[in-house]
Amino acid sequence: MIYWAQLLHFYQPPTQVPSVLKKICDESYRPLLRVFGEHPNAHVTVNINGVLTDMLLDCGHNDVIEGLRHLAEKGQLEFTGTGKYHPILPLLPGKEVRRQIDLNAQTNRRLLGKSYSPQGFFPPEMCYSSDILQPIMDSGYRWIILSGIACPAEWPMDVVHRVERNGRTLTLLFRDDVLSNRISFQSLSAREFIAHLQGWQGDRESIYVVTAMDAETFGHHIQDWEMTFLASVYQELEPAAEAVPEVRQATALAGQHETLLTNGEAADKIQMVTISQLLDLFPQGQAMEPSPSSWSTLPDDMQNSNYYPLWQDRNNEVHRLQWEHLSICIELVNQALECADNDESRRSATIARGLLDRAEHSCQMWWASNRPMWDINLIHMGLLDQLRTVVNAYRAISKSGATDETKRQCYYRAVAARDIRNKLEDLLFVQ
Repeated sequence: MIYWAQLLHFYQPPTQVPSVLKKICDESYRPLLRVFGEHPNAHVTVNINGVLTDMLLDCGHNDVIEGLRHLAEKGQLEFTGTGKYHPILPLLPGKEVRRQIDLNAQTNRRLLGKSYSPQGFFPPEMCYSSDILQPIMDSGYRWIILSGIACPAEWPMDVVHRVERNGRTLTLLFRDDVLSNRISFQSLSAREFIAHLQGWQGDRESIYVVTAMDAETFGHHIQDWEMTFLASVYQELEPAAEAVPEVRQATALAGQHETLLTNGEAADKIQMVTISQLLDLFPQGQAMEPSPSSWSTLPDDMQNSNYYPLWQDRNNEVHRLQWEHLSICIELVNQALECADNDESRRSATIARGLLDRAEHSCQMWWASNRPMWDINLIHMGLLDQLRTVVNAYRAISKSGATDETKRQCYYRAVAARDIRNKLEDLLFVQ
């Protein structure tokens, strides 16, 4: 048997505008929910960041939340843990990593209820380093999904490897990067995908394949792809007794109708499962140390120890300044929380803490990567979140009973942050 475990990553940044969120819901999220509802044999692992569940509720898209909850309650869908505001976890201090993980769990448990009981963890952008292991293990997760490029051993298809720390174990699941990217960039049809899966088994009794991509790929990035690809694959993987007589209408929407295998034939060889089910289906492999990486890291990047090139490229001056500024934000917020000793200072410190949470989102760096993504407005929107963090943190310190020396040193840090922002804006002018 070939077991296919797919992960869909639902995320929008905290700077997203309501009109675009509505468009994404209409084009991607709701159609995906319909496809899953029409194919109860389809199983999926879903990562949804708490910042998105908050926005869905606030903007009147609660039906999307309820749809996901319903699928989870049916056992068709499982959720993962992650960082609430989609930060690049390896680049944050450990305290911030733990906070982002905890905030995400609190938000999704509140909005998704008991259906939110994740066993696995999705690090945003699959950015990994060994530094994030302890917070993930301490949060009780059984497994983590990483990019295939992080795997330092022979490609696992019939065992699941693990990483060990302090007598504890976290199972490692690796995304098939090539296959996932071919689906994401519409270079693989449903028929070709099934043929690929069938061609890999060889003489092994059972194997597994893990794919992972943005949920927005289906319907938003690629129009009707949730039907012309996903629905077509699901149709072919329905057991013969349950199969409907025709591939659903959408295969012809873009003139892409194709004749697939006879219903039930592929289902005898391929079964869809959640990622957590793989832990019970396959034996333990070896203990290993995954390589630092992301799902956008290329072999050349690995050779140059440039592990997170779209978020912290060592040759990208904008990235360097963004992280330097964010480091000052974190420092000032910690100082503000420590100093706050009256109503006014505590209020400003609380505001600064909340602003810092969202100011850690990854999109501002992604849009500054210039590989090829570049958008000065989205870079600047992230910088404004960081500016607001600095303003409120320093106000909390200045209104507290902290010593004059502490206030003076924090003022110098706030001035340094202002200088970094000016340099950043100068770079945005000339790019």
